[in-house]
Amino acid sequence: MHADHRRPFDPRGDPVPAAAPRGRTRRGGRGGRRGRPGRPRGRRHPVNLPLWIAARYLRSRRWSSFATVLAGISIGGVALGVTALLTVLAVMNGFENEIQSRIAGTDAHVVLLGDNTGGIGDPDSLTARAARYPGVVGAAPFVYAKAMVLRGGYAEGLVVKGVDLAAERRVTSVGRNIAPPLDSIPGAAAGGLPAIVLGSELAARVGAAIGDTVVLASLAGAQHSALGYSPKLRPFRVAGIFTSGLYTYDSSFGFTGLAPAQDFFQLGGSVTGIEIKLADMFAAPRIAGDLLRTLDTPGVRANNWIELNRNLFTWMKLEKTVMFVILALIVLVAAFSIVSTLFMVVLEKRRDIGVLKSLGASRRVVMRVFLLEGLLIGGLGTGLGVTLGGLLIAVLQRYPFVRLPGDVYFIERLPVRPEAGDFAAVILASVLLCLAAALYPAWRASLLDPVDAIRRQA
Repeated sequence: MHADHRRPFDPRGDPVPAAAPRGRTRRGGRGGRRGRPGRPRGRRHPVNLPLWIAARYLRSRRWSSFATVLAGISIGGVALGVTALLTVLAVMNGFENEIQSRIAGTDAHVVLLGDNTGGIGDPDSLTARAARYPGVVGAAPFVYAKAMVLRGGYAEGLVVKGVDLAAERRVTSVGRNIAPPLDSIPGAAAGGLPAIVLGSELAARVGAAIGDTVVLASLAGAQHSALGYSPKLRPFRVAGIFTSGLYTYDSSFGFTGLAPAQDFFQLGGSVTGIEIKLADMFAAPRIAGDLLRTLDTPGVRANNWIELNRNLFTWMKLEKTVMFVILALIVLVAAFSIVSTLFMVVLEKRRDIGVLKSLGASRRVVMRVFLLEGLLIGGLGTGLGVTLGGLLIAVLQRYPFVRLPGDVYFIERLPVRPEAGDFAAVILASVLLCLAAALYPAWRASLLDPVDAIRRQA
């Protein structure tokens, strides 16, 4: 039996074969819509090819052990730097907030002062008008003058502040910082002596305790003689100790009643100024100007706690900026390890780069691959650092196991106050540093010659 030999198809004489049914392929599979031939099923190409390749390289198990170690060091270094930055900034914010709260509590938010040495002659009327202004919580008159405190051969300069303690409680926290607690500072205590409350540091320097007698000396009302001026002296009885936690106040302030201060400094019925507390202490600069224009009282000027402490707050912001820059160097060092990691990847993937470029990938595409890989490494480190930093800050807030010596610092626990702006700044700085570190390796990778890369890797 002979084999069936079919002759070749002759297009000039043989009929054309019938077309395959519409909607089906030659193999019987379903075609595309509207009778189009079916496409072979397979993995779709990623929309963002450079990102897909960068992620594949990062997950690749064919890296050398050295490249893997470098990548781990890079991620860990970035995470460590971000954690340190977030924690330190949160602690510095806590200290700044604590100092602001104590200063704004000891000082009034807004102070109305007389332009001349005579002070304000009608304090009651001005106090009542100021207290009715929108946004004002309370107002109280005060006397403010410098003097010397003498006891047992010790002499120290101090600022004497005469207050009505009941009214003072509505504008400052002075009354809460006096021990033992006092409802008022008596004008005349036992023995007919007016009372005074000394700052804790000042009392320690002159060796004064509660119940002791100290002498105040002032040039207000001093007598003139042939030998010169004789200061005015008056004994006071120590009725309490004032502790604010701020060394400037505790070492130089003394509080007495409003009437004894007016009498000692010979002010008559006048006062140095009017203290005002606001509902929003950060609105003090604006309200101070508005209040002064509304009151329209000649010989009176306004000041606020932010202006009085501007140098301190400027220094604190500068210190925070310097700490940010110093700790950002940790992230910068980690970014240098990203450079080494990417160079190792470029060496290992020379053949892949050559194949990509031979298939038509541009230099820009190759450069984007390694830029994105550096960004992925930096992003992983930044994300890990933000997570660890957030956890550490939360632990410090909830469990204050870090204790500060009370005799050195004005607080006994570490203050922590995270801010969203700091998190955003740290994340942005970390990502930008890592992206900048990837620029040079990515640029070098884009310069590889495809033929040379494939030949050397073969």
